[in-house]
Amino acid sequence: MTIFSMNTNRISLFLIFYVLFNLFQSETIYAAYHDRLTQSMVQGTVTDTEGIPLAGVSIQVESTNRGTITDIDGTFNIQAGPNDALVFSYVGFTPQNIPIDGREVLMVQMEENIAQLGEVVLNAGYYTVSQKERTGNIATIKAETMEKQPVGNPLAAMQGHLSGVDIVQNTGLPGGGFSIEVRGRNSLSGAVDPLFIVDGVPYGSQSLNAARVSSEIIGEGISPLNAINPNDIESIEVLKDADATAIYGSRGANGVVLITTKKGKSGKTRFDARVSTSMSKVSHFLDLMNTQQYLEIRREGVQNDGLGDLLETSDLDLFWPDIKSWDNNRYTDWQEKLIGGTAYRNNAQLSVSGGGEATQFLVSGGYLKETTVFPGDANYRKATLHTNVNHRSDNGKFKINLSTDYAREDNRLPGADFTLQAYSLEPNAPALYDDEGNVNWENNTWDNPMAALEEKFRAKTHTFISNALVSYEVLPELELRTSMGFTSYRLDTYLTNPSSARNPSFGLTPQSYSNLTSNASQRESWIVEPQLNWKKSWEDFSMNVLLGGSLQQENSQQLVVRGRGFPNNGLIENMAAAETLEIVSDMDSEYRYSAVFGRVNLNYVNRYILNLTGRRDGSSRFGPGKQFGNFGAVGLAWIFSEEALFGEKSLLSYGKFRASYGTTGSDNIGDYRYLDTYNVSGESYGGTTILEPTGIFNPEFGWETNRKLEASLELGFFNDRLMVNTSWFRNRSSNQLIGIPLAATTGFSELAGNFDAVVENSGIELDLTSVNIRTEGFRWSTNFNLTVPRNKLVEFEGLESSALSNTYIVGEPLTIVKLYNALGVNPETGLYEFEDYDGDGNISNPGDLQWVEDLAPALYGGLGNTLTMGNITMNVFFQFKKQQSYNTFRFDATPGFRGNIPVELFDRWQQPGDIGPFQRASSGFTSVQDRGYYQERSNAAISDASFLRLRNISIDYKLPTIENGLDINIYLQGQNLWTLTDFKGPDPEQPSSTRLPPLRQLTLGLNFSF
Repeated sequence: MTIFSMNTNRISLFLIFYVLFNLFQSETIYAAYHDRLTQSMVQGTVTDTEGIPLAGVSIQVESTNRGTITDIDGTFNIQAGPNDALVFSYVGFTPQNIPIDGREVLMVQMEENIAQLGEVVLNAGYYTVSQKERTGNIATIKAETMEKQPVGNPLAAMQGHLSGVDIVQNTGLPGGGFSIEVRGRNSLSGAVDPLFIVDGVPYGSQSLNAARVSSEIIGEGISPLNAINPNDIESIEVLKDADATAIYGSRGANGVVLITTKKGKSGKTRFDARVSTSMSKVSHFLDLMNTQQYLEIRREGVQNDGLGDLLETSDLDLFWPDIKSWDNNRYTDWQEKLIGGTAYRNNAQLSVSGGGEATQFLVSGGYLKETTVFPGDANYRKATLHTNVNHRSDNGKFKINLSTDYAREDNRLPGADFTLQAYSLEPNAPALYDDEGNVNWENNTWDNPMAALEEKFRAKTHTFISNALVSYEVLPELELRTSMGFTSYRLDTYLTNPSSARNPSFGLTPQSYSNLTSNASQRESWIVEPQLNWKKSWEDFSMNVLLGGSLQQENSQQLVVRGRGFPNNGLIENMAAAETLEIVSDMDSEYRYSAVFGRVNLNYVNRYILNLTGRRDGSSRFGPGKQFGNFGAVGLAWIFSEEALFGEKSLLSYGKFRASYGTTGSDNIGDYRYLDTYNVSGESYGGTTILEPTGIFNPEFGWETNRKLEASLELGFFNDRLMVNTSWFRNRSSNQLIGIPLAATTGFSELAGNFDAVVENSGIELDLTSVNIRTEGFRWSTNFNLTVPRNKLVEFEGLESSALSNTYIVGEPLTIVKLYNALGVNPETGLYEFEDYDGDGNISNPGDLQWVEDLAPALYGGLGNTLTMGNITMNVFFQFKKQQSYNTFRFDATPGFRGNIPVELFDRWQQPGDIGPFQRASSGFTSVQDRGYYQERSNAAISDASFLRLRNISIDYKLPTIENGLDINIYLQGQNLWTLTDFKGPDPEQPSSTRLPPLRQLTLGLNFSF
């Protein structure tokens, strides 16, 4: 009875609530229905002052959350009431508020406002900030700049465009890597790569390649960033100073690179297609000796070594077949033959986007195929898929953004880079193939470079990046949001070494020699970051408070296996067919990371700004008691152009002083370094598997700390048509995580720990943008950036007594090299001479390696110009760098050795009294008369490698819009077209004689949208 009564009361209360609720709802529904009846569809077109349609203009009904953007042809449709007003806004143009006044068609003309270019919103990671009000140093590059460059890696698009960011391409082969440093090298032995964030998700940039598989062809690694299609990127921001990076705590010491991909926009469904084809070639060949010069020096070297009589002994012809056996009148330009081909790249991109007021979408797919300049059919293929979905509720409180990126790469290359052979093969070497088309071994007298085509290198990668950002507006000033991300990167590589790739004189067979080495690696990571953001504005004061946390886990696996002995070379790619298997490496690691972070931003009268950030990190890479670290920063900005002193007629339209100081950290030292660690060697002793020690327990292993200080002045003149930003910075990294080499008798290679060493990076950065000419028919704008860096080892206690004393010097940069001091060639003996620093009468290491040269750039930057005349736009960008580097004498300093050399070595010493830069010729069969080894490690092997390079030029022609809304753009682009340099080597950017240099590229493309 009691239960029934309780249920009756509940039903009664529910009925009363239901009736009241429906009465209230009926009023609301009626009001909404009445409003809807009075609304109509308003359409129109938005153009600039020259009548050119503006695409992407934001349009919002002033009294509601309803909004849209203009299509490619500048048209729009939006539902609004007859008494509403529409707000039109577009970056670089003056916003307009236009009453509808019952009209159904609006023709809107927007005026350009240069001053608004300073209001560009920047991505700062956990928050966004306007260019005008930022307190940190954030460099950015937008999609419109990257789209002008025919590149496959986003780092290539950034080269030279951002101050404080030094990027070098490691190889001209497709699928290769890049090195990047943000404001110099901070660590003695740790990684220097910045933290990469893709749509809010940390993305590992370190390669998972195995040196045994890919070092001969790709070199320093396969870049995971190749998986990100530059055409899918909306913008890239680089966070540099403490104010910008401290909110990333321990992962921000080397800077932070934020990659934001493109998102869907409301409006009509839009299709965009982009197709292009490119041709690439090596831009510069070395000036090498011809056959007559080469053979003259070769014979002279044999005579100088006292071996001339042996040339007449036919039994010894195998020692110098280039002199005795091969055609002495034959000449082959091996650079043209081996690296002189044309590489082709075909690229296609298709995207569809659109949506309504509440939901927008974007789906984009791309396919790229690229060949090489090498002989053979090597090629690189990449397929990418990018998707994005945005949704918000009708009341605008709930928002969700979902983005995914998937890439599949397949790189098929020969087993080795042909570049070294192109520079060193004898000019009279035999033909590559015999009359029957077989590889020519010329009676087993040489190693035919075409044998490398028998070796196969293949790299397949699968990359998946996903992110979900969910937010809800709890109160008008309070937003709760959570970012969730997942990444998966899988790399599978293998290298075959068949017996057919070796000289038949060795008598190798598939059973005795042929081998296959494979590398299967994978890295998976997930992250969850809940955040609470509170914003409040008063009359003259505003406050923004952000609180959040991070939970991340990363798992990595790598298995490297070598199989030896195959029934035949046709089965060499099948590991199961191998007679013996060797586990070269089997690694499995787990990394866990957690953090809490916060930000408080205070703004008074839009003039005085204070930004406080803090973070507490926890990392599994450190032992008990050392796992947590605290980091933070303070940033200040004073927009002094808002003071009464500067009126509307002042030449200074914008002025801001900002400064920041704070600490970031680094745990970039690998997993389990504080523990006793062992590796399975793959060998056995008496049937027992052997474990080899790799690490020593060190419970004091702790955080590396980077203290960053910066001051900056930003100025705008002539209504911001001229913008000048200057920054001075000083970063000091202490408590260095170093692996100190140990003696082999200890059983360990090194001891990892913290040492009292301080590394300082300081410098000046200058960024300049200007609008030089702006008329109805012609526009010309310029951008310029310059960085003057300085790196120095400030202190290192106990350096002189450590194994690193031969590498570093207190007070000098980390990038120095110690060399012999070359004194030239002795006129009487014809041998190279060097300074005997230690006075012991001998030239030896390390006593006489005292000459110091710095290989870091002294300055670098870029200069770009954009010119627009009607429908034609031309962009020209130059990159420059002042630096020193190793020249060709690092690899060849003695004339007369077997193998071709630069022609300038023909000017050698020949008889007593000769004055020349190069020593007497030597055959290479005796060491008495050759001091070239020391010359190659002397200051003579260092020279000026400064350069001015036409990095990119593009010409774009936009056809008049066709009536059905079809837009067509035709463009011609060039990359690395011209270089001004005095450098004596293959390429000043990548001076190695063993790696293919960056290629000169010409691209013809077509864009069409409808």
